[in-house]
Amino acid sequence: MSTSTAAAGIAAAIRRRPLTVALLVALALPGVAFAQTAKERDLEARVVQLEAMVQQLVSQQQAAIGEVKSAQAQAPVAAAPVAAPGKSIQATPITPGANPGTAFSYGGFIKLDAMVTDTTDGEIADGSAGRLFYLPGTIPVGGADEGNADTDIHAQFSRFWFSADTTLDSGDKLKAFVEMDFFGGGNNAFLGNEVATNTHGVTLRHAYVSWNEWLAGQTWSNFQDAAALPDAVDFVGPTEGTIFVRQAQLRYTSGPWSFSAENPETTITPYRNVGARISSDDNMMPDLTARWISKGTWGHFTVAGLVRQFAYQNVATQVDESEFGGALSVSGKFNIGNSDDLRYMVSGGSGIGRYLGFGLGTDTLTNADGSLDPLDGIGGFVAWRHAFSPKLRGNLMLSAAQFDNDAAISGLTATEGAQSWHANMIYSPLPKLDIGAELTWGRRSLESGADGDLRRLHTTVKYSF
Repeated sequence: MSTSTAAAGIAAAIRRRPLTVALLVALALPGVAFAQTAKERDLEARVVQLEAMVQQLVSQQQAAIGEVKSAQAQAPVAAAPVAAPGKSIQATPITPGANPGTAFSYGGFIKLDAMVTDTTDGEIADGSAGRLFYLPGTIPVGGADEGNADTDIHAQFSRFWFSADTTLDSGDKLKAFVEMDFFGGGNNAFLGNEVATNTHGVTLRHAYVSWNEWLAGQTWSNFQDAAALPDAVDFVGPTEGTIFVRQAQLRYTSGPWSFSAENPETTITPYRNVGARISSDDNMMPDLTARWISKGTWGHFTVAGLVRQFAYQNVATQVDESEFGGALSVSGKFNIGNSDDLRYMVSGGSGIGRYLGFGLGTDTLTNADGSLDPLDGIGGFVAWRHAFSPKLRGNLMLSAAQFDNDAAISGLTATEGAQSWHANMIYSPLPKLDIGAELTWGRRSLESGADGDLRRLHTTVKYSF
């Protein structure tokens, strides 16, 4: 092979494989060391030139690698979000301990209530819940008519809630829910009254966790049909005819059926109603409920049953009594076209007391020997709702409750019953903003035949979010 042919082969190899040039040079150097002819000296010069070219290629390759590493190092910084003027970006999760994929939500409403109340047989005491919403058990009976109406304005029923909902990879569904309002009264004897700041305490309404068919925590009693409650300006409206209880419970739901074991409590009217009403927590058995519901585009219909134990122990009087009772409730909502619906509830039983009308009657009476006698009671309401337009709606409600006291045991000052009617108009000039006014007339009657009336104009401004 001639020298020129060898040089041509080396050049071709360099063009094909630049990274092997160093090896080719190393192999060629021994020949250079013995070069004597002009051709060999020319070949040596070409090799030196090729070596310089190789060094240039290596330098370019290293520079390119450096640029790639620099770009990789700067990529996270370049991808970071830039905050808009006046806004900040959450750098870490708000709830780092939550299950992955948990959806959080928050809501509530601000509600201002203003009312003027006139009662025929005395004044509802300052600080009483009856000054804040219609509570028939607080209607005065047998007192002197003051002749003047009372005005009350408050925002205590404003509320807020938090919810955390998760569907796990297994398909299991978890939910946590807590809701509070400000119906807890003041925390300070001076600041908590109406003299200065009208401070009010936060009140727990609901606090529960549910997983699939199970629920544990505080919420509406399974004996109550919250979906049947009327569209009232008042906190409840037809209170005396309404089953209304929130309490801690364990509940299981399967299709249209639901069952619960709930916190027990016994309310007692002392013998001949001498002394204050008694609330006893001596129960061992929880209140047991069962409910069946049917739903459709027509509305819903539900039936609920309640079984209870009543218990009272008093070491001083050596009383240790226990009785049982039960109750039934039927309720629902029936849609009439697109603009009207009827809502209703009828409930009754032996020992229904604290579940009906915010405890308008007690669960039991105390006999002369200290034994307990479950008190029979019945109550209900019917409410008609009509939408005059997308922004204006009105409601008319009738309500009543009656208790079968034995006057020889309960005394003549025990509540025999109550009744009321309510009419309102609610206007929504903007989405989620309600401005309403409601007229209420109510009467409470005693076993003696005495009664007292209440007349009220109740207005509200409510914004839901």
